[in-house]
Amino acid sequence: MRYGFLNNLAVNRALVFPNKSIHHTDGITDGQVKAANHTELSTIVTLENVIKTYETPAGEFQALKNISIDIHANEFLCIVGKSGAGKTTLLNMITGVDAITAGNVNVNGVSVHNMNEDEQALWRGLNLGIIYQSFELMPMLTLLENVMLPMDFCHKYVPIKSRERARELLRMVELEDHIDKLPGAISGGQQQRVAIARALANDPPVIVADEPTGRLDSTTAETILDIFEKLIKEGKTVIMVTHDAGASQRASRVLEIVDGELLAENNSTITIESMIGTKQA
Repeated sequence: MRYGFLNNLAVNRALVFPNKSIHHTDGITDGQVKAANHTELSTIVTLENVIKTYETPAGEFQALKNISIDIHANEFLCIVGKSGAGKTTLLNMITGVDAITAGNVNVNGVSVHNMNEDEQALWRGLNLGIIYQSFELMPMLTLLENVMLPMDFCHKYVPIKSRERARELLRMVELEDHIDKLPGAISGGQQQRVAIARALANDPPVIVADEPTGRLDSTTAETILDIFEKLIKEGKTVIMVTHDAGASQRASRVLEIVDGELLAENNSTITIESMIGTKQA
């Protein structure tokens, strides 16, 4: 869904925190406050027996089958698999953008699917940075304004601080000289760097990326992966879905999904050749 992260945040303007400090707010649980303060946990994301089913004209389709994963803080986790294997569905369970059928997802001390939609959207805006293959930038806004959007909706920073932080993030991805341009005036690789800056806007502990290098040339893709590795060194956790063999080699751990099931790590059939074949499929 295009600009879905904005729709999710926009409905929650009454629930946002009033300033950079995290305070109790009506409808916000202790767990959400703890997560927003980046409490350090050795395991930052846990999925327990996660099942996701969809109703289709042909009957019930099980997209995820009893998935259990522990993802550690400061880990660069890469999830691979053929198209339709369930990779994006798995990310949707972690981010809470799609309802779970059974099981539990816990991110940084918060049970994601036990919140209502308003609480979930506010929590997501503060705790997850989501990066899309298609960038999902607002075409009528400048690069600076695009990066400021999550901060404006969550009200984590006062306006002047939001603008300063957006500039700092665009400087980090080497786009400071383009802040007043519209997305259509820059390259695809530059747009993806803006999307990364936007994902970091509220300083989330976890970055979730769905095929972030899928539309980029190899040189630009390497630049994006360099940024991810820098984020890991700065204390972030990166969870990435990819068909890119080179990207998977940069990860600290690679997991493979086949037909909605997670292969045991010692049973994985991942090879460079199979990854390349998957990308072409």
